[in-house]
Amino acid sequence: MIFINHTLIYIIMTKADIVNEVAKATGVEKVEALAVVESFMDVVKGSLAKGEAVYLRGFGSFIIKRRAQKAARNITKNTTIVIPAHDIPAFKPAKTFMEAVKK
Repeated sequence: MIFINHTLIYIIMTKADIVNEVAKATGVEKVEALAVVESFMDVVKGSLAKGEAVYLRGFGSFIIKRRAQKAARNITKNTTIVIPAHDIPAFKPAKTFMEAVKK
């Protein structure tokens, strides 16, 4: 999929594209590949929801990052609000992953 934003052009791979690539690479039906891709995403989401990181050697790590409490401004009301500390999911690519992307 191609997405154009002002002067930048992004080529985006969707879940359907990933399913097609997995089905083609493994020779399984798209329905089976979809089940595998969705199961993988469910396992990663579930692990992160429990506070467990997911490490995939040579690919990267799905981790939880802790964001500290901070003060922010509501410019429409001209007031200060407090954003509580919270966790966010993050992905940290492995060194080999970064090297492959840089090429």
